[in-house]
Amino acid sequence: MIVAASFTGVIKTVLILIGVLVIIRIIGRTLIAKRNLEHERDLIAREREFEKKKEFVRKNQGKTSILSKGKIQAEDADFEEVR
Repeated sequence: MIVAASFTGVIKTVLILIGVLVIIRIIGRTLIAKRNLEHERDLIAREREFEKKKEFVRKNQGKTSILSKGKIQAEDADFEEVR
Protein backbone atom coordinates (compact mmCIF):
# COMPACT_ATOMS: atom_id res chain seq x y z
CA MET A 1 0.00 0.00 0.00
CA ILE A 2 1.44 3.31 -1.09
CA VAL A 3 0.45 6.39 0.85
CA ALA A 4 0.92 9.73 -0.78
CA ALA A 5 0.32 12.92 1.17
CA SER A 6 -0.19 16.13 -0.64
CA PHE A 7 0.92 19.47 0.74
CA THR A 8 -2.61 20.88 0.63
CA GLY A 9 -3.99 17.84 2.46
CA VAL A 10 -1.48 18.31 5.28
CA ILE A 11 -2.32 22.03 5.52
CA LYS A 12 -6.06 21.26 5.63
CA THR A 13 -5.53 18.69 8.40
CA VAL A 14 -3.42 21.11 10.45
CA LEU A 15 -5.99 23.90 10.02
CA ILE A 16 -8.83 21.58 11.02
CA LEU A 17 -6.94 20.51 14.16
CA ILE A 18 -6.18 24.14 15.06
CA GLY A 19 -9.84 25.06 14.48
CA VAL A 20 -11.07 22.24 16.70
CA LEU A 21 -8.66 23.26 19.48
CA VAL A 22 -9.76 26.89 19.25
CA ILE A 23 -13.43 25.89 19.42
CA ILE A 24 -12.76 23.66 22.45
CA ARG A 25 -10.92 26.52 24.21
CA ILE A 26 -13.78 28.94 23.51
CA ILE A 27 -16.36 26.48 24.83
CA GLY A 28 -14.22 25.83 27.91
CA ARG A 29 -13.82 29.52 28.68
CA THR A 30 -17.55 30.06 28.21
CA LEU A 31 -18.38 27.27 30.65
CA ILE A 32 -15.89 28.63 33.20
CA ALA A 33 -17.38 32.11 32.87
CA LYS A 34 -20.89 30.69 33.36
CA ARG A 35 -19.79 28.82 36.49
CA ASN A 36 -18.10 31.94 37.88
CA LEU A 37 -21.23 34.00 37.18
CA GLU A 38 -23.41 31.51 39.08
CA HIS A 39 -20.93 31.52 41.96
CA GLU A 40 -20.95 35.31 42.03
CA ARG A 41 -24.76 35.42 42.09
CA ASP A 42 -24.80 32.97 44.98
CA LEU A 43 -22.21 35.04 46.83
CA ILE A 44 -24.19 38.25 46.32
CA ALA A 45 -27.38 36.54 47.56
CA ARG A 46 -25.57 35.35 50.70
CA GLU A 47 -24.19 38.86 51.27
CA ARG A 48 -27.69 40.36 50.97
CA GLU A 49 -29.06 37.81 53.43
CA PHE A 50 -26.23 38.60 55.85
CA GLU A 51 -26.90 42.33 55.55
CA LYS A 52 -30.62 41.78 56.22
CA LYS A 53 -29.83 39.79 59.35
CA LYS A 54 -27.28 42.39 60.43
CA GLU A 55 -29.82 45.20 59.97
CA PHE A 56 -32.48 43.23 61.86
CA VAL A 57 -30.10 42.68 64.76
CA ARG A 58 -29.08 46.34 64.74
CA LYS A 59 -32.73 47.46 64.86
CA ASN A 60 -33.76 45.02 67.57
CA GLN A 61 -30.66 45.07 69.74
CA GLY A 62 -31.68 45.32 73.38
CA LYS A 63 -35.38 44.87 72.69
CA THR A 64 -37.36 42.15 74.37
CA SER A 65 -40.13 40.30 72.62
CA ILE A 66 -42.52 37.70 73.97
CA LEU A 67 -43.54 34.97 71.61
CA SER A 68 -46.95 33.50 72.24
CA LYS A 69 -47.42 30.09 70.72
CA GLY A 70 -50.61 29.19 72.52
CA LYS A 71 -51.53 28.20 76.03
CA ILE A 72 -48.95 26.29 77.97
CA GLN A 73 -50.06 24.10 80.87
CA ALA A 74 -47.83 25.10 83.76
CA GLU A 75 -48.09 24.68 87.48
CA ASP A 76 -46.91 27.33 89.88
CA ALA A 77 -44.60 26.08 92.55
CA ASP A 78 -44.59 27.44 96.08
CA PHE A 79 -41.40 28.50 97.73
CA GLU A 80 -40.36 26.22 100.52
CA GLU A 81 -37.34 26.72 102.65
CA VAL A 82 -34.90 23.83 102.63
CA ARG A 83 -33.23 23.00 105.97
